[in-house]
Amino acid sequence: MANHGDIRIGVSGWTYRPWRGNFYPKGVAQKRELQFAARQFNALEINGTFYGMQTPKAFRQWAEAVPEGFVFAVKGPRYLTHMLKLTNPEPPLANFFASGPLAMGATLGPILWQFPERFAFNPERIEAFFRLLPRDTAEAAELARRHDGRLKAPAEFGDGSVRPIRHAMEIRSESFRDPAFIELSRRYRVALVCADTVDWPLLMDVTADFVYCRLHGSVELYNSGYSDAELDIWAERVRNWSVGAATDGHFVTAPTEDGVARDVFVFFDNTDKLMAPGDARGLMRRLEVEWEA
Repeated sequence: MANHGDIRIGVSGWTYRPWRGNFYPKGVAQKRELQFAARQFNALEINGTFYGMQTPKAFRQWAEAVPEGFVFAVKGPRYLTHMLKLTNPEPPLANFFASGPLAMGATLGPILWQFPERFAFNPERIEAFFRLLPRDTAEAAELARRHDGRLKAPAEFGDGSVRPIRHAMEIRSESFRDPAFIELSRRYRVALVCADTVDWPLLMDVTADFVYCRLHGSVELYNSGYSDAELDIWAERVRNWSVGAATDGHFVTAPTEDGVARDVFVFFDNTDKLMAPGDARGLMRRLEVEWEA
């Protein structure tokens, strides 16, 4: 069997009121929901970091609530992506890394940078941003030391261990269907997020040493579930991504068939109607991803 990368499957966020008594059994306290979710899946996306600045205490609590080997994907702040649209990105980027993600240690996985539909492809602005992105925790700590006075708590610079940091970019404008964007992403090793939805471009060009996929619901955004047949298709794609054979899908440039093992992260974001946990479990079964924490 060909060498393959690590496969991580989970859901986007875990704090949803309708999940209580459904995904979360009755009697599970809200403060224990992360512990429960982290026993079902081997990765989760953190949403709170997108909506507002957090503190090192919050990041530590998240990291301490999950078992060894678990990984979080952390969403970058919308202040930088949606409000500033990458203008003068260094201060908010420094603030983000100073706000606590470096306190997560080995549980810190990829950083997800999600952009709005109204953010069009701007090569100069995106390249300036890519150039700033830290590639390991040492670079992130150095950047974090340039924070300004907007932090909610004293800055956190990590434990001194040097670990790689990966970045993924989710685009929602058709203007990114451009070979120049793919080339730029590859040059800076930023993963183009494969985002499945009827609302935004579905692009599957492999641009980094890992693959990041978000399944938002192929029929109705955040709502529709995935059929057995659809999960079969996504399972085959994940298998192929993990062994460097991304040939099925929608590409701006060309499929990737380099035989390079890549880690794959898949998060179900069809959370509104309780679909995400079941779909994630279904994909895990198909891929024989075992996780007993």
